[in-house]
Amino acid sequence: MNPKYSPLFDTFVFQKGVSLKNRLIMAPMTNFSSNQDGTVSDAEVRYYARRSKGVSMVVTACTYVTPNGKGFRGEFAGDRDEMIPSLKKLASAIKAEGAKAVLQIFHGGRECPPELVPNGEIVSASEVPSERKGSATPRELQEDEIQSIIRAFGETTRRAIEAGYDGVEIHGANGYLIQQFFSPHSNRREDQWGGTLEKRMAFPLAIVEEVQNVVAKNAKQPFIIGYRFSPEEPETPGITMAETLKLIHALAETKLDYLHVSQMDFKAEPRRGVEDQRSRLEIIQEQVGKRIPVIGVGSIFNPDDAIQALKSNVPLIALGRELIIDPDWVEKVENGRETEIETKIDKGAQERLVVPDPLWQAIIHSPGWFPEVE
Repeated sequence: MNPKYSPLFDTFVFQKGVSLKNRLIMAPMTNFSSNQDGTVSDAEVRYYARRSKGVSMVVTACTYVTPNGKGFRGEFAGDRDEMIPSLKKLASAIKAEGAKAVLQIFHGGRECPPELVPNGEIVSASEVPSERKGSATPRELQEDEIQSIIRAFGETTRRAIEAGYDGVEIHGANGYLIQQFFSPHSNRREDQWGGTLEKRMAFPLAIVEEVQNVVAKNAKQPFIIGYRFSPEEPETPGITMAETLKLIHALAETKLDYLHVSQMDFKAEPRRGVEDQRSRLEIIQEQVGKRIPVIGVGSIFNPDDAIQALKSNVPLIALGRELIIDPDWVEKVENGRETEIETKIDKGAQERLVVPDPLWQAIIHSPGWFPEVE
């Protein structure tokens, strides 16, 4: 191995004692490839197993915690006990290759396609549609429904424990339900769940508390809990960097095991809310990194990018598109073959790359999403 890349292969131990063999993690990525009944498909299992050998931890694509939280076609389910064998199949495949398995748990809220949820009724914090073209107006959730969804995050966590996962990641990013409660764009409530910044934080914090209580009651061995968030929103009103800093301070106080930043480029700077020319990642790390491990992500295509991201002092780096383009990314760096890393998707290599067809079709029909071989 080239000595300059050795920091990527230092071990890391979470506060609960869960140990990672290196600093490189597979980021959660939707793959649209589960079976129609919500079970994990064989193609998905092969896809994850192919990418689980080099990284120290795999965070799965999101699994929905209630039937009205399904956000994508081909998303696998975690909303009922009948899904435990399916969830276990995926966890076992990841762990058999030497990586820790973390289940990302999720509710899509107003971003759910109406045709995927019962009665076509989408729900959110308030009756405010997304600014995406053609978005439907959601129904505002009632108090009993909010409490039910909070419990559902806990129940899916229990299923993850029973299925053999090493942890869960609460998906509070990318405009989905948890973020919808935190955002001033989607949350116009005037009760205990909205209004002030503190009240908009109530739903995310209630889910964290519920998940932690379920883990304390059910886990027989160390089980980590992470939280993924998007630092800012483009909408006005929308989440600003200043508001996110308040949120992550509150999350750090809960003694979560890690925070995971969701952004397309680890070098991205704040849009608004703080007067700081450093990257969001550096600011976040400076604010809470001494209290809670931060995972950085975004356009880390080669090991030099990864080393640069580590220089922001975050301890862990997540690779997303990079592991789809080259499943052997980590092993190549570890074995001194970093010059052989593929950094552009080869449109003729689906079988070699072990990518399920629905995900492959999304990649090749979405210009600009992945860099392509000419």
